Amino acid sequence: MLSVLAVTLPVFAMIFAGWGVRRAGLLGPHAAGELNRFVIYLALPALLFEVVANADWQELWQPGFVAAFGLGVAIVFVLAVMLQLLRRRTLADAVVGGLNAAYANTGFLGIPLLLAVLGRESMIPALIATIITVCILFAVAIVLIEIALQRGEIQRRQMLGKVALQLLRNPLLIAPVLGALVLLLGVQLPPAVDSFFKLLGNAASPCALVALGLFLAEGRTHERKMIGAVVLLVALKLILQPLLTWWLAAQVFGLSALLVKSAVLLAALPTGTGPFMAAQLYQREPALTSNVILVSTVISLLTISCVLQMLA
Repeated sequence: MLSVLAVTLPVFAMIFAGWGVRRAGLLGPHAAGELNRFVIYLALPALLFEVVANADWQELWQPGFVAAFGLGVAIVFVLAVMLQLLRRRTLADAVVGGLNAAYANTGFLGIPLLLAVLGRESMIPALIATIITVCILFAVAIVLIEIALQRGEIQRRQMLGKVALQLLRNPLLIAPVLGALVLLLGVQLPPAVDSFFKLLGNAASPCALVALGLFLAEGRTHERKMIGAVVLLVALKLILQPLLTWWLAAQVFGLSALLVKSAVLLAALPTGTGPFMAAQLYQREPALTSNVILVSTVISLLTISCVLQMLA
């Protein structure tokens, strides 16, 4: 257990460092947003591009991993939406709840964690999981929210166009696509260019963790009526999703040890910031989502350590 904590504690210590400097007032209220933009638009795309451009097709072609992780995400998302509907919530609110339960923090926490625990060979599974979560799951959720809030054929066409445009402008999608193009064409990156992407990509992990800490340090509303919803969504995220993903990866698809560990660790991650962006954009109780992110991130220090211990 001590060896597991020795690996995970530095990762969570980076989050705590961001939380501490914000609470101490050393960084202002705009620090989280600006650092987030640096990670999303520069550092993390550079890392994803460099990993894919220097990979090979055999590493990228992982249908079993895609099925195991993707089905785990889909089942938890649908279950969470159904449970929220049974609680008499609107479809739009239920979809945001489903995002809270299924949207793992693969970019900000997953990539640094897998780098520290499993090494660079785990970056391909982390990249695949990030695309499934950030692009596919988020796009499906946005479409469902728009359908719930809008009516009419013209509005639906406009909504689909808006979603497609958002995906085409998403740097976390563009970067691996460009990397795959470089790989497909067999282009060898010049050493100076490759070093540039490596240097910029190396900043992604520490900056993402500090940015997450800055975000968690912001004030948030706590109401008794949301305690039940927070507990339910956190339980689905931190308990059901990793267990379901382990069963799919190890028992159903029989993946290799590295892929099983990668899939389970990625599924065990706390809720990412994507649901909060959706909740803020559509004004669907962002306070609930921010509390789910906070609680799941704090508890995940224990649950991820337990997952690592069991996988070892």
